Amino acid sequence: MPAQVSAAAPTVDECDLSEEETLTVEDLPEGASVIECEAVGLVIRQGDVGLTVPAPGEAAGVELISDGESDGFQIEVAADGTVNYPEETPGPQSGGGDISIAADPGACSDGAYSTNDLKEYGTYNWYVGDGGMPGALTKDEARAAFADAINNITGSYNNCDYTDTVDAKSQYQGTTTYEADMNASGSCTSRDGQSTWDAGDLPSDTVAQACWWSVATPGIKNDLLESDVRYNTTDKNFTDNGASSSCSSKYDVRSVGTHEAGHVFGMGHVGSGHNNLTMYTNSFLCETKARTLGKGDVLGLRSIY
Repeated sequence: MPAQVSAAAPTVDECDLSEEETLTVEDLPEGASVIECEAVGLVIRQGDVGLTVPAPGEAAGVELISDGESDGFQIEVAADGTVNYPEETPGPQSGGGDISIAADPGACSDGAYSTNDLKEYGTYNWYVGDGGMPGALTKDEARAAFADAINNITGSYNNCDYTDTVDAKSQYQGTTTYEADMNASGSCTSRDGQSTWDAGDLPSDTVAQACWWSVATPGIKNDLLESDVRYNTTDKNFTDNGASSSCSSKYDVRSVGTHEAGHVFGMGHVGSGHNNLTMYTNSFLCETKARTLGKGDVLGLRSIY
């Protein structure tokens, strides 16, 4: 059932936000109405990320991977305009994520995962965007790297002897002049109808970011409409061969892409104590281990699909 506006929800006079450039969760709290508050199309920020407030009946979300602290944020607007902020849902073996880094279990022993309020019920149709690509790859090379990363998720690729029971699908649609719908400040803008993978400018600590938009579907996972991925080539360097002995201070394109594809298909982050999993919050220089899913990554996908 959609969330009901509480007696303490802002009135029209208290939340006339039409002149505001950016909002916070305090400006538009849970239970407020995007209709009464005239908030649709405004940007709401939390931490280092932001979302453009969607129309009633839609939801939006953002996750970034960084070389420091990562951030994520979701907003859901019910058909009547009521606002909700879904949280990541931890899996049964995730614990508090406060295990010492020295105690990180191996990828095939760690069952931790979390999921977002998101699912691709059909086929994820995606494009390679305009402009330069990470690692100075050509468009064809980038397509191959991105496709491999996406297939790692849809095929639940792992070295833990888990068979693929994940019913997630994708299809490459070609190149496009469209760009990923996000800006240099880390805010997801309004969606343009194409799921685009590209490279460009993001906040300096961000390695890559995924933005998604979905149909708000109470009682089940929200139905994906579009999801874009961008690599931060303004501040970070990438390579398609992160395992090379010559790699220096570069992030592996396919490892980062596999992590971002996990977000596209509804996966959230796992924190400290779980750094051998693909969906760990941070990315590592010259490392390719995130190309291969661990136990928790597979279990998380199975819980959705």
